Amino acid sequence: MDIFLEIRKRLQSALLIIREPKQGSLPMDVSLTPSVLKMKNLEECREIKFPAEVRLVPSSLRGLQYVSGDGIHMRLLVQADLNKKLVSALNQSLQASKCYVFHCQTCGEIIVKERKLLRVLPLPSENWNALVEEWCCHPDPFANKPLHPGENDCFIGDTHLLVKVRSDSCMPGPEIAQAETHQLSESHSESKPKANTKIICKRCKAMLGETDSSGTTKFYITEIIIQPSGRDFDMIPRSQFVQSVIAQCLVELSSARSTFRFTVQGHDGKTYILVWLLNSDSLLIESLRNSENIQAFSLFEGTESLDSNNIGIRNAVKILFHPCIKNRNIELTSSWENDIGVHSLVLPSHTCLELLLILLKSNHSLPPSLQYMNSFQVAFLKM
Repeated sequence: MDIFLEIRKRLQSALLIIREPKQGSLPMDVSLTPSVLKMKNLEECREIKFPAEVRLVPSSLRGLQYVSGDGIHMRLLVQADLNKKLVSALNQSLQASKCYVFHCQTCGEIIVKERKLLRVLPLPSENWNALVEEWCCHPDPFANKPLHPGENDCFIGDTHLLVKVRSDSCMPGPEIAQAETHQLSESHSESKPKANTKIICKRCKAMLGETDSSGTTKFYITEIIIQPSGRDFDMIPRSQFVQSVIAQCLVELSSARSTFRFTVQGHDGKTYILVWLLNSDSLLIESLRNSENIQAFSLFEGTESLDSNNIGIRNAVKILFHPCIKNRNIELTSSWENDIGVHSLVLPSHTCLELLLILLKSNHSLPPSLQYMNSFQVAFLKM
């Protein structure tokens, strides 16, 4: 007898589902107090204590029903507040005039050592150059002049940052390997090298970013962790890190630009996922006793082990998504790519596939009635 509880913090309302009981285990006695849920049938009796941050309002219970394949559904009011430490966003954690060390997020290898950043500045939106003409009454002074950081600058974009990587700041080895990428010409069958080259971690071979002919290096925020000099590196499980970084990115962009639709594109130019941000104020609570559910996928992967009566709780964003691999959703993808109201997130292609796998596993872990909304699949990204 396991539970799934989705809380909307702004609305202070919740959907509580007692997962599909075993066949023949009904009828069941359910007792609900502000902090405890008791479930009892002929086979067993189980008591689940909710975290201290969550207080249910049993008198507000409504919509009680049994849904085949899901279990017992009920809606009620709740008092909830969770302020857990999140994985730091780059635009919030980096400060000027401090020394930092760049690590590969996957394996922890030091990529850039002791880099002092004198300026940390946000990059403008991707269409900034086109907008200059609308504001200038004289010829565009920035025409054909891309933004390149200085020696001790760091420019932060939506999914990447730009820095100048000096040879003396890289770990010996070298620890940054450059490999030429190629792009097929539409009018020629042979490959031609691009100006950009890949930045590869020498230890784990993960692609961390790209460097161009000007010497500017683009690091993707999903591939590196930047910590103040002298601090020990804290390894964060890959799935947890990717979820948190992407979730925060979606929330920040939706707030700053009033856009809720996103295309997740690889550095190869292909669109891998269409994402629609639905809720950014969700709290998820799920009991973890059922080993079969854990093996299939747990929304709280990477957390410490819990005993049978404890439950996991996480801030999360709720999204709708469409996979776009293997020529799926071609027409909708084309429509979104040509819509100025849709924002593009560019990541390494392997990270796009990682994110798609995370979304699919999250979708599979939900009760069946919550897995789809209209034609979209539903998933949660925990923060």
